[in-house]
Amino acid sequence: MTKRKRSIIKYFLIFVLLVGAVAAYFGYELYQKIFGSGVDLKGKQTEWLYIEKGVGSDEVLQKIEDKGFVKDMELMSWVAEQKNLANHIYPGRYKLRNDMSINSLIDLLRSGSHTPAKVTFSSMRLPKDLAGRATKNIMADSIELLKLLKDINIQTRYGFNENTFMAMYIPNTYEFNWATTAEEFVERMATEYKRFWTDKRKARAKEIGLSQSEVSTLAAIVQAETNMAKDRPRIAGVYMNRLEKGIPLEADPTLVYALGDFSIRRVLNKHKKIKSPYNTYMNKGLPPGPILLPSIPYIDAVLNYEKHDYIFFCAKEDFSGYSNFAKTYKQHLRNAKKYQQALNKRKIYK
Repeated sequence: MTKRKRSIIKYFLIFVLLVGAVAAYFGYELYQKIFGSGVDLKGKQTEWLYIEKGVGSDEVLQKIEDKGFVKDMELMSWVAEQKNLANHIYPGRYKLRNDMSINSLIDLLRSGSHTPAKVTFSSMRLPKDLAGRATKNIMADSIELLKLLKDINIQTRYGFNENTFMAMYIPNTYEFNWATTAEEFVERMATEYKRFWTDKRKARAKEIGLSQSEVSTLAAIVQAETNMAKDRPRIAGVYMNRLEKGIPLEADPTLVYALGDFSIRRVLNKHKKIKSPYNTYMNKGLPPGPILLPSIPYIDAVLNYEKHDYIFFCAKEDFSGYSNFAKTYKQHLRNAKKYQQALNKRKIYK
C-alpha cells in the first residue's frame, strides 16, 4: 500500500470517527431530551391534565403547549408522532409530575391510565344540591345533571317517579373517570343502587312491608331526627309502630321540608297547618318520597328497626342529641314539656 493510500485511509477513519463522535453526541443529547426530565411544571411538583371526550392528539398537544408543561414542544410532537399518539387518546384526568420525561408523558397518555376522580355526596335535600355536589370533581355539568334529575322520562326509565327518584342516589364516596357525563353519572348511580340493594336487603324490606323507596323515605326521616347511632333503630321502631296502627307519623322534619325553610329549629303549631303531602301531621302514612338522601346506616336501621311498644319520642332536654321515648301520650307530654322549657331557656323560639 502506497503512502498516499495509507494517508487517505487514515483521514477517512478520522472522518468516520469524528462523524461517529458527533452523531453519538447529538444522539446522546436527543436521548437526554426524550428520556430525561422534559416536563416543566413551573415549580409545582404535580399538575393535572384534563382530556375531554372526542378530543384528538393535536388538541391535547396544543393544551400541553398552552399550559407550558413541556420544555421542548417540537420534540414532544415528534415523539408523539413516532409513538402514534393520535390513535391512543383516552379521556380522563392525568397527573403530571415535574420529574417526568417527554417519553413517560407520552406513554402515560397512550396508556389511558387516568387518575380517578372521587365523588362524595351525603344527605342532600334537593336535586339542585345533589347536582352541584356530584359534578364538583367530574366533567359533567351541574345544570345538565339537574335537568336529568327532574326529567320524568329518566325517572320512569329507572323505575321511580318525581318524588322517589332521589332515593336512587345512595350517599357514599365513588370513583369516576373525570370525563364522566351527566348521563353516565345517572347510569352509574343506578348500578350502585342495584348493587346496594342486595337480595338480603330486598327480602328484609319485603318482610317489614315496605318497598325500597319507602325504606329510604322512612330512613330520611329518622336521619333528620337523630345523629345518634343508638337511637336510629328505636326511632325507626316508633314510626313503624305508628304506620302499623294507622297513626300519623307527626314527623317535624317533614314539615320543615314542606315549608322549604331549613333554618327552622323549632316547629310550631302554625307550621302544622301547611297543605302538603309532606305534612305528616295532616296525612297518614309515609310522605311521597325522601326528604333527604339517607345514608346507609339509616337505611339499615329501618330495615332492622327495634321492636318495642313506644309510640312517641322527643329530644332530650339536655340537648345531648338523644331522645326520650314514651308509650303513652301522657308520658310524652311530660317529656315534650321538659324539652320545650329547655328551648325557651335558650331563647330558641323558631
